[in-house]
Amino acid sequence: MFNKQLDFIAIGDITTDAFIKLKEAHVNCSINTSACELCMKFGDKVPFEEVHIVKSVGNSPNAAVSAARLGLSSSLITNVGDDQNGRDCVAELKKNDVGAKFVDLDKTKVTNFHYVLWYDVDRTILVHHEDYNYKLPKAFVNGPAPKWIYLSSVGSSSYPYHVEIAEYMKRHPETKLAFQPGTFQMKIGASQLKDIYAETEVFIVNTEESQRVLGLEEKGFTDIAAMKELLKSCRALGPKIVLITDGPKGAYMFDGDHYYFMPIYPDPKPPYERTGCGDAFASTFVSALLLGHTPLEALVWAPVNPMSVVQYVGAQQGLLTREQIEDLLKHAPENYKPREI
Repeated sequence: MFNKQLDFIAIGDITTDAFIKLKEAHVNCSINTSACELCMKFGDKVPFEEVHIVKSVGNSPNAAVSAARLGLSSSLITNVGDDQNGRDCVAELKKNDVGAKFVDLDKTKVTNFHYVLWYDVDRTILVHHEDYNYKLPKAFVNGPAPKWIYLSSVGSSSYPYHVEIAEYMKRHPETKLAFQPGTFQMKIGASQLKDIYAETEVFIVNTEESQRVLGLEEKGFTDIAAMKELLKSCRALGPKIVLITDGPKGAYMFDGDHYYFMPIYPDPKPPYERTGCGDAFASTFVSALLLGHTPLEALVWAPVNPMSVVQYVGAQQGLLTREQIEDLLKHAPENYKPREI
């Protein structure tokens, strides 16, 4: 049943997101916009415009769907509770051609459910990760190792899980690891996860997250010299290739020898909702490598999916096929190309 090697296996929590579009709110930011706060009336009834329920999402599920949409054999290792939410999430995975045979059903838990406060084009996510008994499935451990593992957000009780994953990677040097750390993985700290970082082929974070990983003060604006230092310091943790995204300003890559800047793919119209941009970028980069592209070519692929994702609610509806990305690249502007910095 599990004798076929898969291209892409994502590991991480799955959830349902309830997008609540706020009607009366405002945003306060510090002078350099690095610290912004979503403000609403306290102790009052706050009106909202609409609600969208999006099943089977999260960093790793989003990545698994992205890889499947690009024509790769994709599966997900995750945990769900014995409830309708969990059954709906599994059904949605299958609908998106993502294998669900490694989904662990915990009859003592419920499936994760997050609330997304959506205001203007951005969002604040209220998260709660169930305390699952994280463990690699026996069917996965005893089956053929995949070409790539994509590790992202899991709950706060997951440190032993990372030890197990690192040991698996050591036993399977033929498998490459992409690491897009989630909130709790950043809280665990790079020193605690040193074995994961040492096994990582591709490491992807945004500007603020890179500073958090390195234990630095989080600043929204980073000049080129500071960005290169962030890239270099992240690579010193162990990853071979480091990518740092900087929202609509573009993204950066360091492969150990060269630093590159990559602009965003031009938006066809103003963004509608930005959830999932980072997942789309990271998973598209890894998928492009799986499709035989060089890291520099993958850097050109990576921004295309986020351009599409921001035109929809949620992280998956706008994900593109391989043919769609290739067509968009054929018609890309002349200045859409990486630049060494």
